[in-house]
Amino acid sequence: MTGATRYDPRQFKALTWFDATAAFAEGRDTPRAYLERCLEAVDAREPVVQAFAALNRETARAAADASTARWKDGKPLSPIDGMPVGIKDLLETKDMPTQLGCAAMTGNFPKHDNAAVWALRRAGAVIFGKTVTAELGGNHPGPTTNPFDPARTPGGSSSGSAAAVAAGFMPAAIGSQVGGSIIRPAAFCGNFALKPSQGGIHRGERQATSMSTHGPHAGSIEDMWQVAIEVASRCGGDPGRAGIQGPMTTPAPVKPNRLILLETDGWARTDADSHGAMDGLLDHLRSAGVEILRRGDHPLIENLERALVGAGDLANTITAWENRWTLRNLIDTKGEGVSERIKARIGAVEALGPDDYRHLLLRREQLRAAWRALASVADAFLTFACPGPAPLWPGDVPGQPLAKLPTGDAVFNTPSSLAGAPAVTMPMLAVNGLPVGVQVMGQDGDDARMTGLARWISGSIDPVIVG
Repeated sequence: MTGATRYDPRQFKALTWFDATAAFAEGRDTPRAYLERCLEAVDAREPVVQAFAALNRETARAAADASTARWKDGKPLSPIDGMPVGIKDLLETKDMPTQLGCAAMTGNFPKHDNAAVWALRRAGAVIFGKTVTAELGGNHPGPTTNPFDPARTPGGSSSGSAAAVAAGFMPAAIGSQVGGSIIRPAAFCGNFALKPSQGGIHRGERQATSMSTHGPHAGSIEDMWQVAIEVASRCGGDPGRAGIQGPMTTPAPVKPNRLILLETDGWARTDADSHGAMDGLLDHLRSAGVEILRRGDHPLIENLERALVGAGDLANTITAWENRWTLRNLIDTKGEGVSERIKARIGAVEALGPDDYRHLLLRREQLRAAWRALASVADAFLTFACPGPAPLWPGDVPGQPLAKLPTGDAVFNTPSSLAGAPAVTMPMLAVNGLPVGVQVMGQDGDDARMTGLARWISGSIDPVIVG
């Protein structure tokens, strides 16, 4: 691990906001001073981490000064008034370009705010910078490195959001997920993150695909929830959806009585050390009185496990079909600025027709029915949030086939995306000096309850370190 820092969840202290606001109210600290500390961290580490596609320091400073005045007057707009927040460079921002990690979109500057960005500004948050995304939200990586080992991927496609939080550049950042783009990078980088129920946060201009969601990365579960609920309480959910609902402060810890351990296709793809760490975590949970059910313990669990076979290909093909016309138009007009990965993916899906898509949707609905059938069996699903530590990413080798999974494997993430279900990842494992996340997943609309369960697990169960 040359140039790396060993990660230990018992000792690592993430940057947090929720525990700084008392000092703002009492005049012992200010949002402007907090922002300056964030900028100092950026100056120190950004040359290696490369989390940002754009920074707007002066606009951020002006917003932090306005927040400082509100806290001084005892009139903050919300608990996140003054919080520096990063925005994934897929979401439009009126004061910074939105270039989608794609050379073909260089200079794209719509000068609009995405719905979630608008809501954050209304809550007083400081829009700090645009964080790097894998190209067009896919898996062709940008320059961002993992803060714990620059030779490894931070995950994708919310690579910059995950890395910026883990590097201490800001307490929270917005990511997005279609297959695994919130949960996996958060898990590789040791963050908390919420992938909401489908439609839980209004996507604004990004309505093209049926499984995409916006959600926060954060250094604490308190900040994770506060960002999510402040956004949802202002802009609501997608058209036809009520949006995330729950308390305006972090849900109280909720001890689960019974959890379903899902294996999915990822079980066989996960290394032995990570399995050993998960076994240790399961032992801790059992010792605390939590019952763990597995596929052999209930026929409905086995039914879901079978429905999840091939979930990654199902999710990827649905999304590729839904994106095909937008991406084909981009390739036809600006093809020299689009990666070979994107071109190959769209080329493959163009052989499909409407009947194929209908069949894919039927498979997804069957999976969702199997998921819903377990609602009364246990409090939540539990599994890895990533199949082991972040893999090394040396880059593509000229003359060789493109690497298949340059930002890591989303195998543990596509199930909740297909189900439209909320997922919360927690930094509960360290394997050979790197973070490995663990997630709880619930039923549609269970965002607050999953946060409460995750808060109990992360606050009551000791993390496990292997290697």
